[in-house]
Amino acid sequence: MGRARYLAVRAFWIAAAWTLYALFSATQAIARAYGAQMPWRLALGVSAIDSYLWAVLTPMLFLVAGRLVVKRENYWWTGPLLFLAGIAFGWLHLTVFVRMLPLAGYRNSPSAARVVFMSRFHADVLTCWVVFGVRHGIEYYRQYRMRQLRSSQLEAQLAQAQLDVLKMQLQPHFLFNTLHSISTLMHRDVESADRMISRLSEFLRLTLNSAGEQEVTLKQEIECLDKYLEIEQARFGDRLEVRRSIDPETLHLLVPNLILQPLVENAVRHGIAPHAARGRIEVGARLEEGCLRIEVLDDGRGSHGEILEGVGISRTRARLDRLYGSGSRLEMRNGPRGGFQVRLTIPKRTEAGDENSDRG
Repeated sequence: MGRARYLAVRAFWIAAAWTLYALFSATQAIARAYGAQMPWRLALGVSAIDSYLWAVLTPMLFLVAGRLVVKRENYWWTGPLLFLAGIAFGWLHLTVFVRMLPLAGYRNSPSAARVVFMSRFHADVLTCWVVFGVRHGIEYYRQYRMRQLRSSQLEAQLAQAQLDVLKMQLQPHFLFNTLHSISTLMHRDVESADRMISRLSEFLRLTLNSAGEQEVTLKQEIECLDKYLEIEQARFGDRLEVRRSIDPETLHLLVPNLILQPLVENAVRHGIAPHAARGRIEVGARLEEGCLRIEVLDDGRGSHGEILEGVGISRTRARLDRLYGSGSRLEMRNGPRGGFQVRLTIPKRTEAGDENSDRG
């Protein structure tokens, strides 16, 4: 059914194009043709025979031109063959055209036929070459679109591969840090180390369940973050306080998978771990100017010099760039009330794939 429809559409456009050509040709022939005044009916009949003969020949011309597409590596033989084919098809068209002229009311005779043949031969050969050129234009455009499609597919595959690599790099980075913490606790608090191993197992289960997804809902990401924070709270005990300020309207929005863990880990490492006093980490999410804004804030000492990005932050920034390009921002600065603040802004997207839309 699809093939038949394609052929029908192509036949329609071929007939429509040659009909326009017939009307144009008739208006030119009414004034004067073959040295004599031509009535409009005769002009229209002659132009119709000429054009619809070309319409019948066009599929064959397209077939020949499609088989002899001129390329850099074959132009030396396809070019001459198309040149000869144009002469052959021009002669064929003109021969049939002369024989069919009486159908339009044209008084044919050997001498008149010879005059018609001689006066039109070059134009018919040129018309044939023009049709070859149209077919080549279609083919070149098709190949251009295919190259564009292949290029976009390759870019998408490359981006996906790079995202997967970045994501796989983040997971071992966190795992090594956690195992180091467990190793440290094993010598002074075996029970806490055992709890950390149990919670690490739960955290890994959650991350493996979504291992093939680049984006998850914020609700899923928060659940995964909670498992990570349970590990850290087993490590720091009462020294670590976590506060959340999550707008319920943001929970169904998509965020990069495992995006919060490196941000919070950075806050734990630099805002909590270096100090013996109790520390606090705040995690917030809200809608702002049509975007999802996520903030991670600690109450440590902040930064007193140049802000240097660690492995987790730099790879997080690379993932955001791959996923959203210029549509995302990752800002790092001292917090408004001390400590350090990381602010992440990404496009508002839902699981249905639409941006800037609210769930009803």
